[in-house]
Amino acid sequence: MDVRKLFDAAENIEVFSPGDIIFREGDQAHHMYVVVEGEIELQVAGSTVGQVQAGDLMGEMAIVGGHKRTATALAKTACRLAPVTERRFVLLVQETPYFALYVMKVLADRIVRKEHEMHTRAP
Repeated sequence: MDVRKLFDAAENIEVFSPGDIIFREGDQAHHMYVVVEGEIELQVAGSTVGQVQAGDLMGEMAIVGGHKRTATALAKTACRLAPVTERRFVLLVQETPYFALYVMKVLADRIVRKEHEMHTRAP
């Protein structure tokens, strides 16, 4: 599923330049983002822990549980991001049920990846 298609006509796209900080680790989170264009580096305690690019989601924990940001997001390239509040998420799920499945798949993939990292680092 290319979630970017759901945001082709979005009016509230946020634009970031290379080097811009999109959000910081520990910030209160009120929405997640769909990356419409660009590449973003994710950092925890100053170390790079991942990257997201066009078509990816980031900050989805804000929707699922209202958690604070667990990483800092830094624009690597020019970026266009579609913010998704909880209200917009519910509307998207009603209109496009596969969007909810896509978000769950993203979350599940991240959990599996973290578990794999923990097991490969174990003594």
